[in-house]
Amino acid sequence: MRPKKMEAALRKLPAVGEANARRLARQGSYKMNPARTAVLLNFNRDLVYYELNSDAAARLTNDTEEETEEDFSPDGRWVSFVRKNDLYVADVKTRTERRLTRTGNEKTLNGVLDWVYEEELYGRGNRRGYWWSPDSRRLAYLNFDERPVKTFPVVDHIPRRQVLEDTPYPLAGDPNPVVRLGLVEPAGGETRWVDLAGYEPTDSLVVRVGWSPDSARVVYQAQNREQTFLDLNSADPATGRTTRLFRETTKAWVEAFDDNPRWLKDGSFLWRSERTGWLHVYRYAADGKLVKQLTGGPWEVRGIDAVDEAGGWLYFHGTEHSHIAEHVYRVKLDGTGLARLSRAEGNHRPNFSPTGSYFIDSWSDVNTPTQVRLHASDGAQVRVIDENRVAALGQYRLGKAEFMKVKTRDGFEMEGLMIRPPDFDPAKKYPVLQFTYSGPHAPQVRNSWGGPGYMWHQLMAQKGYIIWYLDNRTASGKGAVSTWASYKNFGPLELRDLEDGLAHLKTLPYVDGSRVGIWGWSFGGYMATYALTRSKQWKMGIAGGTVSDWANYDSIYTERYMLTPQNNPEGYKAGSPLAGAANLSGKLLLIHGAIDDNVHMANTIQLAYELQKAGHQFELMLYPKSRHGVTDPLLVRHMRQMMTDFVLANL
Repeated sequence: MRPKKMEAALRKLPAVGEANARRLARQGSYKMNPARTAVLLNFNRDLVYYELNSDAAARLTNDTEEETEEDFSPDGRWVSFVRKNDLYVADVKTRTERRLTRTGNEKTLNGVLDWVYEEELYGRGNRRGYWWSPDSRRLAYLNFDERPVKTFPVVDHIPRRQVLEDTPYPLAGDPNPVVRLGLVEPAGGETRWVDLAGYEPTDSLVVRVGWSPDSARVVYQAQNREQTFLDLNSADPATGRTTRLFRETTKAWVEAFDDNPRWLKDGSFLWRSERTGWLHVYRYAADGKLVKQLTGGPWEVRGIDAVDEAGGWLYFHGTEHSHIAEHVYRVKLDGTGLARLSRAEGNHRPNFSPTGSYFIDSWSDVNTPTQVRLHASDGAQVRVIDENRVAALGQYRLGKAEFMKVKTRDGFEMEGLMIRPPDFDPAKKYPVLQFTYSGPHAPQVRNSWGGPGYMWHQLMAQKGYIIWYLDNRTASGKGAVSTWASYKNFGPLELRDLEDGLAHLKTLPYVDGSRVGIWGWSFGGYMATYALTRSKQWKMGIAGGTVSDWANYDSIYTERYMLTPQNNPEGYKAGSPLAGAANLSGKLLLIHGAIDDNVHMANTIQLAYELQKAGHQFELMLYPKSRHGVTDPLLVRHMRQMMTDFVLANL
C-alpha cells in the first residue's frame, strides 16, 4: 500500500479534508477485501471504498444515517452493513446499495446483536449478527424481537440535562429477546426463515452461526435458556429445514465456545467439547457421527489455531504442560504424535500463517512484557520480531513473584502467586493484600505479564504489603470439571476455598494473619463483598463493579450457572451479599462506574442501602462517565491513589 497515493485519492472526496485523508491513509489496520486489493473505511457515518494503489476512492453510502458492522462478501463483490437495524448490501462496482430487510426499528434488530447476545455469547465489541455463505450467494442473519425484554435505565449525570440510556437488558429470570435465524440473498427478495420448530422461541438461544464450506448448509448452535444442552444443527438454505447433528450435555451446564466446526476437505470437521470435564478436540463425519477423539487428558485445548491437511497436522494452544500458562502444540489428525512446540516457560499466543507453515508467537511471563518471535511449524525459531525490552522497568524496585500451590481441605490443589516486598525480611511479619476474581473458569494466577494492575500490586509491595493471588477451584482453569461444584450455588464453595488459602498463609512465619485484605472487580467485587459479609477473616475489602445479588445480573450469564431465580431461589439467597449485609465484618470501600451498563450501579446502591440500614459504616466512590471499567487516565490515577490510601489506612 502507498499511503501518499491513498491520501491523494481520499482528498478528492467531498468533506474529507487534508488532515482526515492523512490520518485515514496511515491507520494501523484496515478492513480489506478477501483478495487484499481494496480497503473499506468507515468515515463520518459513511462507507468509503478504495482500491489499493489507485487514484480514486469512492463513497458507497452517502446519507446522514450511521452504517455499522460493515464487511466484504467472500468474493469481494459486495459490501454488507447495518443501518437503523436493517441489513443492506452495496455493489462495489456500480456503487449502488440494496436494502435486504425492512423491519428494523428500536425493538426489531436485523443483522446486529442486542446487548446480552453481544456481552455473553458472541463477545464484547462484536455486534455483527450476520454471516456470508462462502459462495457469496446468501447471508444468514439473526433477527431479534426485543419487545419482551424489559429495559434498564442508565443515567449520565454529567451533562446539564442528564442523558438517559434505556437499554434492553434481561435480568435473570426475565424474558429474553425472541430470536430467529433468517437467510437472504444479496440480490434481494424475501427472507427464508430457518425452521427452529424444535425450540421454544421464548426459551432458546442461537449461540453460533456458520456455513459448510460448500455453502450447502447453514450450521448453527442452539441451546435452551438455562444452557443445560447445546445442539449442533444443519439447515438447508433452500427450505430452512433443520437436522440436528448431535447434542452436547454435561453434568451441569454446556458453554458455547468461540469457534464453529473446523471443516476438513473430506467434509468431516473438528469440534471442541467439555463433555468429559476437560476441553478437547473431536473429529466428526459430515453427518454428525463421531469419528475419533484427537486429544485427551486432565488439561485443556484452549483454541484450534491451524490445520495442515497435506501434512496431517492440527495446531492448537492449551495447558498440557502447565495449568497457569498456555503453550503451542500439534497433533496428527489421527490423534497420534502430540508434541509441544513452544519451549520457553511462560504464556504463548500463536498466530499461524494460512498454510500452517509458520506462526508468530507472542510470549510473556510474570516478569517479562510480551515479546514477539517467528517460528517454523515444528517450533524452530526463525527470527526475533520484537524483544520489547522495556528499559523503564529497570528503574523500579520490583518484588519477587513466586508461584505456589495450596491444597484445600478436600485435597484440590489451588494455584497461588505471592509478591513479596522488594526489601523482604523473613524475620518480619507483613500484612497481606489479596486479589481475587473467583468466577468460573477465569484464572488470575498466570505465568504471563500482568500489565497495569500487576504494576499497582508491585507498588503496594513496595509499600510493605505481601500481594496474594489465589485461584479457588472453580476459577482455576483446570477443566470444566473443577467448576461444576459451584452449579446452582455461587459463593459458599468459592469462599471456603479462599479461606483454606488464608489458613495456609497464616502458617507462614512472615505473614501477619490479623491484617489480611481482599479486593476484586466485577465477579471479584462480588467475592470481596461476599467474603466480608459471610466471613470474619478479612480485615478490609475493596469491591469494584460489584454484583450484589445474582438476580440483578443478566439472564444468559447468570442462568448458565445458577438457573433462573424462579427455579433456584435458595441458591440465589445463599449467594447474595445483600442477604448477608447485616453481618459485614471489616472496612469496606465500594467503587462503581456511574454509567456501567454491564453490572449496573444499582447493585452497589442496593448494597449501600442494606449496609446503612444495618448501621455499618463504609466508603463509596462513584466514577462518572465510567462504565464497567475505569479507563480515563485521570480517573484511573484518582482511583489507584484512593485505593492505595484506603489500604494504607485500614491494613
